[in-house]
Amino acid sequence: MRTRTECRSRVVITGLGAVTPLGITADTFWTNLCAGRSGVSAIRLFDASTFRSRIAGQVCDQAVCDIVGRKLARRMDRFALFGLAAAREAWQSARLCIDDLDPYEVGVLIGSSHGGEHALMAEMDTILHGNLRHVSPRLIPRLLSNMAAVQVGIDLGLRGPSFSLGSACATGAQSIGEAAEIIRRGDAQVMLCGGAEACITPLTIAGDQAAGALSYRNDAPERASRPFDAGRDGFVLAEGAGVLVLEAYEHARQRGAPILAELTAYATTCDALHETHPEGTGLHAARAITRALSKADLAAPDIDAVFAHATSTVVGDRAETQVLYLALGDKAECIPVTAIKSAIGHPLAAAGAIQAVAVVKALQAQTLPPLLNLETPDPACHLNFVVGQTQPTPLDYVLSNSFGFGGHNVALIFGSMDDDV
Repeated sequence: MRTRTECRSRVVITGLGAVTPLGITADTFWTNLCAGRSGVSAIRLFDASTFRSRIAGQVCDQAVCDIVGRKLARRMDRFALFGLAAAREAWQSARLCIDDLDPYEVGVLIGSSHGGEHALMAEMDTILHGNLRHVSPRLIPRLLSNMAAVQVGIDLGLRGPSFSLGSACATGAQSIGEAAEIIRRGDAQVMLCGGAEACITPLTIAGDQAAGALSYRNDAPERASRPFDAGRDGFVLAEGAGVLVLEAYEHARQRGAPILAELTAYATTCDALHETHPEGTGLHAARAITRALSKADLAAPDIDAVFAHATSTVVGDRAETQVLYLALGDKAECIPVTAIKSAIGHPLAAAGAIQAVAVVKALQAQTLPPLLNLETPDPACHLNFVVGQTQPTPLDYVLSNSFGFGGHNVALIFGSMDDDV
């Protein structure tokens, strides 16, 4: 068992927020995830009738606007709106009040890959039609990828480290890991962190479709995202946001915060090989996992479950299986593995953050949500999958994987909070 590090270096999770195709609160998302529901449906954000892929995991606009308020919502792009709604929930669940805090000790790190793509698409149409006088003066602030973090900082009055990073589909997880490092080095006591994405647009659908990356199972949207299944045919694009409140352990204890879990370790590597294809041997992604284990003073047998990146692409799922065997050895055969993208699709930069919300919920409930649509496992993906229904499981440490175009590899290890803390 791992030896506890000194309290001053420990980082805990005290708040959660989620905006997902399965619900716009962390509790609703978790309930629907455990119930085996799917958030994938026919695209309603634009007319997709001419596209080969016409399905996505979409968020209920009305519900998010009701949370933030329509006047404020009109000031920002869809991705920033999601990020703000999730951050507000996380802030409230952590029982934080800015009047009780030094605002310079509270920061925001919420990443996005595509940024304000909806704003870009709308204004580009105006420009191409020659209506330059009708271009919104808010175009640039709406499309910048740092605006989810900016809007959260403005809304809550936070003056600590605030920025956005982009590492494609690893962004949300990397934002959480780097936010923890900010706390560990003493530059903040509290960080709101995660990812936000909203790019269900003709541009992204067309691009991913041209790359042959999307599922075309339009007749059964809820069954289209099927990680590790022999019949999988690509990923399902999704949108949403996940935000965690990370806090220095002693700071959280002193204010009597609800400590939900611990971010035990974070490590990252890069394949440095190709823009989109994962490296064939899995060596570099496995190194991220083994480095995280080393940082946490853990070994493979200490990992009780894996939340896989598992996008439902043929190449990606097989590569991740290989990575797990390289990093965990024979233990990989028996560790329970689940994947939330089977239920919500792939929300790109938000994926790792929403997944982190699910991991923390799993640690609290000591239960793993099911992996959907796994009917005939790919023989090349021989793992111990959680299927059919929720699986009560004693959980001390859970590994969460995230990978992104460009060869970005991120491993997060979350731990339950013991009675001795």
